Amino acid sequence: MKRNKLPQIVIDTCVLISALLSRRGASFNLLKRLGSGEFEINLSVPLCFEYESIAKRIAIEKQLLLTEKDIEELVKIMTQSANLWEIYFLTRPFLPDPNDELLLELAFHANCDFIVTHNLKDFRGVKESFGIEVVTPRQFIQFLETQNQESFLI
Repeated sequence: MKRNKLPQIVIDTCVLISALLSRRGASFNLLKRLGSGEFEINLSVPLCFEYESIAKRIAIEKQLLLTEKDIEELVKIMTQSANLWEIYFLTRPFLPDPNDELLLELAFHANCDFIVTHNLKDFRGVKESFGIEVVTPRQFIQFLETQNQESFLI
């Protein structure tokens, strides 16, 4: 990762869903840090639609105390602190799951340092082929804490 810039990330939908299901885990901790100045999130319209549609479905299935309006507001808040990208899906399919291509395409075009996901195996070869680290929310938070300690010592 280049110095003197905030880490650029794309957050997989599974991380957002995990944060909605539990306030105790690293996924929720990561979402709480949005807009903290520790990193920048990158979004596209297709990813925002995916966030909304899957979160609304899970909220109904799991009987969460979230309304459709709550979920729309969450995605709106995320977009307000994000770098927004228009993506045209120009790279060749690379991943086993075609649904993950929109994350890779966004991360590639946004020059991201990290894709944050719970599904590491779905992104095998991304680091080697595209130079993008694929990490779990816990690993990314550990990275942030290491960065914060290093900057404190400088």
